[in-house]
Amino acid sequence: MDKKRLIGPFKQLVPMTGLSLKGAIADDALAIIPDGGVLVSEGKIEAIGTFETLRTNYSEAETHPLQGNHTCIPGCIDSHTHICFGGTRANDYALRNSGKTYLEIAKSGGGIWDTVTQTRKASKAELVKNTAKLAKRHLKNGVTTIEVKSGYGLSVDEELKMLHAIKETNELVGPDLIPTCLAAHMLPKDYPGTAEEYLEEISTVLFPLLKEQQLTNRIDAFIEESAFSALQIMPYFQKARAMGFDITVHADQFSTKGSKVAVDFKAISADHLEASTELEIQRLAKSDVIAMALPGATIGLGCAFAPARKLLDAGGALAIASDHNPGSAPMGDLLTQASILGVFEKLSNAEVMAGITFRAAAALGLYDRGRLEKGYLADLSIFHTDNYQEILYNQGNLKPCMVWKKGELVYDKHK
Repeated sequence: MDKKRLIGPFKQLVPMTGLSLKGAIADDALAIIPDGGVLVSEGKIEAIGTFETLRTNYSEAETHPLQGNHTCIPGCIDSHTHICFGGTRANDYALRNSGKTYLEIAKSGGGIWDTVTQTRKASKAELVKNTAKLAKRHLKNGVTTIEVKSGYGLSVDEELKMLHAIKETNELVGPDLIPTCLAAHMLPKDYPGTAEEYLEEISTVLFPLLKEQQLTNRIDAFIEESAFSALQIMPYFQKARAMGFDITVHADQFSTKGSKVAVDFKAISADHLEASTELEIQRLAKSDVIAMALPGATIGLGCAFAPARKLLDAGGALAIASDHNPGSAPMGDLLTQASILGVFEKLSNAEVMAGITFRAAAALGLYDRGRLEKGYLADLSIFHTDNYQEILYNQGNLKPCMVWKKGELVYDKHK
């Protein structure tokens, strides 16, 4: 039987409990427990409260005492990344800063296709090594769950290679990796048929293999001029829905067709949204689709931020993710990006933290993490500070000193 473990005391314990999935959140809605503690057992939280009360009530628990001032929040969740890839796109970055647009670079042979070429050349072992390296970096930044997309293979065999690499990496690293199939990232330049034929082949051949080999239960697609139209993607999503896959959409990055598709297909999330107008904002807010802002792409491309403030004020659910990828979002630092989004979109600390904890978890269909309460995974990010406001105030410069995953210490800055 797993022994109970008591972690603390924390000057501030910020459990993110009692907050709604949708709409704006004021900072005074945050429940903050002073001198708090977390009791864990068998990888899950058994109780939270003041440290001394927990120590008295659970005297049999092994104590993991902390010296000095610490603040504890739930382990962060990065709900949209592309960290499984080969090569680099440093040249794309230089071209963008020289005045070329994302679409111009893509049409000239750069962009996604450049990464596809390099990823296809990489062995599965090389992909595992690189993905593990990036996942471990996320862990040190307090991220305990990472969504990871395929989409740089763009053939049945190469997409399978990527998804097997993600699955193998998940066994090697501390964070949970949540795989997503993004075979509909763009029409491969070497595909001999039409976009419709490619999507039919992927949905007919690859989808059953994803189920059979238990590689993912999530299907994504990029609806954009450089990828697939809303009309082209509809049969693809219809087949995904019929097979029981969750749907998520790369939507409204440069044009505004994708978010309507997300709402129509009851997608779990609509991601990007930098081009969303009032029409799309209202449509998303009235639906159960979680709007996902990706500030890393804005920073990488130099474009507008997703209208996070308007989405929240309209009553929408807002998640925030890094979009960590080799092209448009190479930084990959969730806390830095989320805090910058908060500045430009005037988000409360509570709204930013909700966007990278329980609201991000909901965008992955996960309701066992993102809060610190009984029955949830014991995923903790711990910072050397006596004030939770310092975490976002430092805009990513205040890194966690400890990270716990399922009740186990997986990162300690001092070791």
